[in-house]
Amino acid sequence: MDNEPIIILSSREIDKMRQAGQLAAQLLAHLEPMVKPGVSTLDINDAAEEWTRKHGAKSAPLGYHGFPKSICTSVNEVVCHGIPNAKQVLKEGDIINIDVTPMVDGYHGDTSKTFFVGEPSPLARKLVEVTEECMMRGIAEVKPGARIGDIGAAIQEYAEGQGFSVVRDFVGHGVGRIFHTAPQVPHYGTRGKGRKLRPGMVFTIEPMINEGTWEVEVLADKWTAVTKDRKLSAQFEHTIVVTPDGVEILTLSPELVAA
Repeated sequence: MDNEPIIILSSREIDKMRQAGQLAAQLLAHLEPMVKPGVSTLDINDAAEEWTRKHGAKSAPLGYHGFPKSICTSVNEVVCHGIPNAKQVLKEGDIINIDVTPMVDGYHGDTSKTFFVGEPSPLARKLVEVTEECMMRGIAEVKPGARIGDIGAAIQEYAEGQGFSVVRDFVGHGVGRIFHTAPQVPHYGTRGKGRKLRPGMVFTIEPMINEGTWEVEVLADKWTAVTKDRKLSAQFEHTIVVTPDGVEILTLSPELVAA
């Protein structure tokens, strides 16, 4: 993927991505009140699917390379691609990443957020707060002429400085009409390296930050990735576009866009 041509989106296509991104943000906001003890990850998935259909959109993950559900729900040591199921019931102190990608008129709005279930431990709270800050520091590096490596370097520097590690096996990606395309966007790296950013490039920044080792394992279901040491992992994701003078986050909720 790293040598693939990068698709530059037109202003009309960026408008479509903005619509999809705002719907994705609204979907996460709709699901947030469900994140409480006693609710199963399947309940959250089914609510997401119903809401998405009601808003005239499709759930891009459903059936993607055989993925069986409409969203990903990654709890505690699950790094990403957790499959919602009825037996997985949230309990006090859990953390859960909910990753949604509604598709509107063929365009993908890809975003995720890690939520607290009730009151988290101090360590879980720190991990989640650091992970969100990592994402924002990565986004702050985006401008024309910057390099992909600048994004990863900013994230890695902050995460490791806080005593955590950065997952290597999963990265951000170009997105538009295609769910996953060039460029790959690692969340670790070296400043000044990697492909150069140009206006009209649209991609995700979605750091996965671990409490312990950065190493992961994929379970027998071929999807669920967990930390090798089974310690906690958190993730945040936004879809962004490189603008002529910097960056715009496409998956901010409309209230935040207006603020």
